[in-house]
Amino acid sequence: MTINFARFIPLYFVISAIFIIPGIYSLINYGLRPAIDFTGGSLLEVDIEVDPQPTDSEIINSLTDIIEISSIQRTSNSFIIRTKPLTQDLNQLIQTTLTDQFGPVTEIQFESVGPTLGQELLRKTVFAIILAAVAILIYVAYQFKELKYGVSAIVAMFHDTLIVTGVFSLLGHFFPVEVDTLFVTAILTILSFSVHDTIVVYDRIRETLRRHSQASFEQIVNKAIAETLTRSVNNSMTIIFMLSALYLLGGTSIKWFVFALLIGTITGTYSSTFTATPLLVVWERLAKKKRQ
Repeated sequence: MTINFARFIPLYFVISAIFIIPGIYSLINYGLRPAIDFTGGSLLEVDIEVDPQPTDSEIINSLTDIIEISSIQRTSNSFIIRTKPLTQDLNQLIQTTLTDQFGPVTEIQFESVGPTLGQELLRKTVFAIILAAVAILIYVAYQFKELKYGVSAIVAMFHDTLIVTGVFSLLGHFFPVEVDTLFVTAILTILSFSVHDTIVVYDRIRETLRRHSQASFEQIVNKAIAETLTRSVNNSMTIIFMLSALYLLGGTSIKWFVFALLIGTITGTYSSTFTATPLLVVWERLAKKKRQ
């Protein structure tokens, strides 16, 4: 027995709204927590080799006379200190001060980004996302010879983007999770993955339309979803297993990059079948009413 997927279209949209609305609320009220890649500044990660290790407030108090600290984050083995742009001399002074106050210090990572470069990177990021969206819209609409395919694919793509950015906005508000260039890479990867899965479903709809031209559009959509759903889930599960292992066992530097990809993979699998395709059905229903 074939399930009537089109019958549950309102439910699919309600499920999407449950995840999108909190994210939009968070983005409007809290925004994202940008890393130094976008704001400009320096990041110094050090390991203070004493037991017990100092508290965050003790580190801040010890460096008050040297530099203004934007934030400090404790990882499992080190401290990540974010400040205004530092010179190499100031970096060495900070490490010397920490050594005098608490004990031996080992530098793990040090990087600086100027504020001008950070703003330029932010502009390029926004431009890249808009350019990718427009190119995908034109390409999908051209390949399937109808605008509704391109528009529906783009809406589903931004559905995934809103969920991922909303989650990171909430994480940035309640936890010190920042977005950096790796996050941008994850977003662009998610866009491509979402559209890739959507095109598979659309292609099956096009093939079914050719073979069963007398069937209603909703019947064709139901058949196309039934034939591609198992394949999409199986394909996504292999990616989810890999990303889950990488998130649990990988290093801290790529932890949130992997987490963004993990969310995007799950939402992309869902939206391809239960957002992009239902939008086609709704578009067709409205077009039919208009014709009548």
